[in-house]
Amino acid sequence: MSKTETRDLLILGGGLVGMTLALAAARAGMTSHVVERGDPAELTSESADGRASAISTASWNLFGNIGIAEALEPLGCPIEAIAVTDGMKPGRIDFRPKPEEGSLGRMFANRDLRLALFAAAEGNELIAWHTRAEVIARERGPHHVSVTLADGEVLRARLMVAAEGRQSPTRDEAGFSMAKWDYSHRAVVTALTHEQAHEGVAWEIFYPAGPFALLPLRDLPDGRHRSALVWTVAEKDAPGVLKMPEPMFLVEVHSKMHGILGSLELAAPRMSYPLKFHHSRKLAEHRLALVGDAAHGMHPIAGQGLNLGLRDVGALVEVLADGMRLGLEPGDAQLLARYEKWRSLDAFMVMSVTDGLTRLFGIPGKLPSAARRLGMGAVQRLPALKRFFMDEARGMSGTLPELLRG
Repeated sequence: MSKTETRDLLILGGGLVGMTLALAAARAGMTSHVVERGDPAELTSESADGRASAISTASWNLFGNIGIAEALEPLGCPIEAIAVTDGMKPGRIDFRPKPEEGSLGRMFANRDLRLALFAAAEGNELIAWHTRAEVIARERGPHHVSVTLADGEVLRARLMVAAEGRQSPTRDEAGFSMAKWDYSHRAVVTALTHEQAHEGVAWEIFYPAGPFALLPLRDLPDGRHRSALVWTVAEKDAPGVLKMPEPMFLVEVHSKMHGILGSLELAAPRMSYPLKFHHSRKLAEHRLALVGDAAHGMHPIAGQGLNLGLRDVGALVEVLADGMRLGLEPGDAQLLARYEKWRSLDAFMVMSVTDGLTRLFGIPGKLPSAARRLGMGAVQRLPALKRFFMDEARGMSGTLPELLRG
């Protein structure tokens, strides 16, 4: 198939969500153009993205179905349990499934996810991958969509999909209104090596200034234990935290961890990114659909941002594949309406809960802390409630797309 032939999908953004969409669509027999501004070599360099992502059970099922789970398996660290605590005070919640139920998810370095996705896309003839490509014009006509690239090339398809992330120019050009606010916080992210084994436990330690998360990563080849750190700090404090001398930074981190993992060393550069909430009031209109952070972005408190985008992928592919079997084409308005209805409520519910938790645990004072710990103690004692929260963490609640069911 010619690279310039009209394809089923025109995916703008070839990151984690965009490339997963291209591979999932290809599995269903759909062709795509994937347009990415970046250079794959730069996007997968050691210094490009020091973040790690929690991949839920449902998202892992999706990776298995698109053929990248086998390559990723040796690189991930199972999340065997999640410990949630209000400032390490008494009354924490421990989410630990039974051995036969498997883990609560897996932790992967974003770089490893990108490498696996890019390798799979390179060998797939249904995916036309355009890298270092700048879009200078977009058009959505009655029968097809197109973009013009800076080098003059024109790409055509039946449906345009915005997967460019939070600052999506395609979404903004379409005039989609947004519900959004700024938390006035930044997430400081890095990786640590530590004396004690993490035993697969993810820690979510809540402080009034913001959550402090320790996420288990695979041990390094030399046997050193390793975890990812996501430390939420006030916007005004972030520059100081990033510029702290390394020994001072480690003392601060050790103090907030209450020494649970022993002595620490930095294992990656410190990076930071702003924390904001946004949710597009529309997820689709004439021959256009939004997926991932182009559609919704939330606080990383529950580690569900990428998983929410992967649910978008599964739903969109299922809706389009069902329609194409009936003789409809990918840009059909009925199919886009079904996708929007399916994903809008689910995404908004997850984001609302996440935002509520962020605000609840951000209330300072002894009385709010005591009330929170009382509630956490009640959850700890109620197996049915713990089961509900564990299913949410696994991404196995609600109406799941087929690709995410296993």
